[in-house]
Amino acid sequence: MKKATITSSLLLIALCSTAQNQTLKTKVAQKAASLESKVVSWRRELHQNPELGNREFKTSEKVAAHLRSLGIEVQTGVAKTGVVGILKGGKPGPVVALRADMDALPVKERVNLPFTSKVTGEYNGQAVGVMHACGHDTHVAMLMGTAEILASIKNEIKGTVKFIFQPAEEGPPEGEEGGAELMVKEGVLNNPKVDVIFGLHINAQTEVGQIKYRPKGTMASSDWFTIQVNGKQSHGAYPWQSVDPIVTASQIVLGLQTIVSRNVNLTENAAVVSVGQINAGVRSNIIPESLTLSGTIRTLDSQTQDFIHGRIKTIATNIAESAGASSEVTISKKTLITYNDPSLTEQMLPTLQAAAGKENVHLTEAVTGAEDFSFYQAKIPGLFYFIGGMPKGKKASEMPSHHTPDFYIDEGSFVLGMTSMADLTLDYMEMNTKKK
Repeated sequence: MKKATITSSLLLIALCSTAQNQTLKTKVAQKAASLESKVVSWRRELHQNPELGNREFKTSEKVAAHLRSLGIEVQTGVAKTGVVGILKGGKPGPVVALRADMDALPVKERVNLPFTSKVTGEYNGQAVGVMHACGHDTHVAMLMGTAEILASIKNEIKGTVKFIFQPAEEGPPEGEEGGAELMVKEGVLNNPKVDVIFGLHINAQTEVGQIKYRPKGTMASSDWFTIQVNGKQSHGAYPWQSVDPIVTASQIVLGLQTIVSRNVNLTENAAVVSVGQINAGVRSNIIPESLTLSGTIRTLDSQTQDFIHGRIKTIATNIAESAGASSEVTISKKTLITYNDPSLTEQMLPTLQAAAGKENVHLTEAVTGAEDFSFYQAKIPGLFYFIGGMPKGKKASEMPSHHTPDFYIDEGSFVLGMTSMADLTLDYMEMNTKKK
């Protein structure tokens, strides 16, 4: 009888706890709906005033001022321009981090909007247009809204929330450190020590109202390579006196294409090797002495990553030698694999399904784009997911890609973005408070 009484008491406590959490989530939904117009306004202001990586000065000021207005403890100057907010709940529990990236891209906008960016700037010594061509403006606005929601129920939160507004996700300027890697290096996951981190990314090819997720390898590692081909200069009229680095490099580029098409088992792992830049010569009638080509490597597992690095070096070296030239290969690991902890993903999937509706949450294929959210996940369990930014009724093939001048986001998922982040926080705390 005594054992039955204890069991009944525990069940009653669990039911009461679940009911209390559901009441909180109802408050979250109501608050998110009331904030929608404010979040849209923030997003449009940020979109019209984009800033490049490590230069997010005005964006940081706006974020910090908003967090302070909510009574949240604020740290600025983290990883150069990053902002961190710490919200201590009224009850003990885990520390949950929520992250948004703030930087724009060196892209000149072509979309005709009332809040189109006209901003110009300098990127690695070049004059460029500046545009939020990947949706980071939406991430900042949604996390500002999420902070306001959670601050409004502070006394009922079972733990601490750390809001991470991160600079330079797209990579810092040449010669500088930045992004998630620098934030981790400067201790963003400590004081207080973070238990888990959640992040989202809006997607222009996913319909508004939908969520996509994937356990394990979700986004690829990003490595950059440079190959310098050294030949012999001559007059363009006398090519036989040269060792032509342009012709040699052309053969190297073709050789690199065989790595994925002929060497990688694509039934097991996706991979990409792309050349993005070729620089050589000063005049049309001079065969130059040297040439530099550079590109990117994307992989979803470390074995394929190491294999591709080796093949690039072998191909560049042997093709150059066959032409009487030489080559120097440099490969830099830039971003790790975005790896969603399988246990955490399974644990939190019902939360995403409850936020969006089970029919609107879909398992997605791996993405060969990269995300430096991976640096947080290398230290602690993390879940990174995608929300829809494509207008309803459109086809993904009709929507311009991220990182392009015509990139466009429908603002209809902002409430879902806020509620999903807040609900993940509350549910994780509810499920893990006893462990603390």
